[in-house]
Amino acid sequence: MTIATSEKLKIDYLTTGFMVAIHIGALCAFLPGNFSWSAVGLAVFLHWLTGGLGITLGWHRLMSHRSFQVPKWLEYTLVFFGSLAMQGGPIWWIGLHRHHHLYSDQPNDHHDSTKGFWWSHMEWMLRDVPAENEVPKFTKDIADDKFYQFLENYFALLQVALGVLLYAIGGWSFVTWGIFVRLVLVYHCTWLVNSATHKFGYRTYDSGDQSTNCWWVALLVYGEGWHNNHHAFQYSARHGLKWWEIDITWMTIRLLEVLGLATKVKLAEDKA
Repeated sequence: MTIATSEKLKIDYLTTGFMVAIHIGALCAFLPGNFSWSAVGLAVFLHWLTGGLGITLGWHRLMSHRSFQVPKWLEYTLVFFGSLAMQGGPIWWIGLHRHHHLYSDQPNDHHDSTKGFWWSHMEWMLRDVPAENEVPKFTKDIADDKFYQFLENYFALLQVALGVLLYAIGGWSFVTWGIFVRLVLVYHCTWLVNSATHKFGYRTYDSGDQSTNCWWVALLVYGEGWHNNHHAFQYSARHGLKWWEIDITWMTIRLLEVLGLATKVKLAEDKA
């Protein structure tokens, strides 16, 4: 078993450089002329579209855990939105997430929270973690899909195309807020699920790891903060199991179900 530690793993300079550049770009939002309420509104909308519908609903609950089913056109749409969050390709992301659930908080978990908040939050991505070599083992159901392969190979170019479109619509303020600020916000909100919800909050179930339910993370990431519930019932489309555990993504799934677009919805055992 290979243990992922910062002392043993080489730095991924490409990813590190990219993250530095994106964060510097986000700081440009404070330069004169780059602020407008329409640009802020655009960032909020794209945060929901790419982080909420794309990553949380599409990549995570639909594809990583197969918690429900939707028509193929809707699956592809949601996975496309997730690719615009620029968190890697969908095959890579889904494979690593499934790997995490198999080894959660064990030494070979690539963002093992026992190695510290910073490691689980983002440092693991700045290193060459061994888990990346195991992605094919966890993605046999999507690896041969041509649409997934396209997004895997060209998600960065899609972000460039989005940037060009935003520039044509609203100039540099739209690019700064719609690309750089939005990416940084979605990144850190997503990463809090790996870090904060393995450290802060309460535990309802013995899930075999350090996952917790953290209300403020749940508010930031559309219900993903009820992480202990999720680790106890990984297959469940609903993460907020108590009446006060607000789960926006579950509400979205229920809406899709009412519209006849979501079927075979899986739920946790009635222990809440």
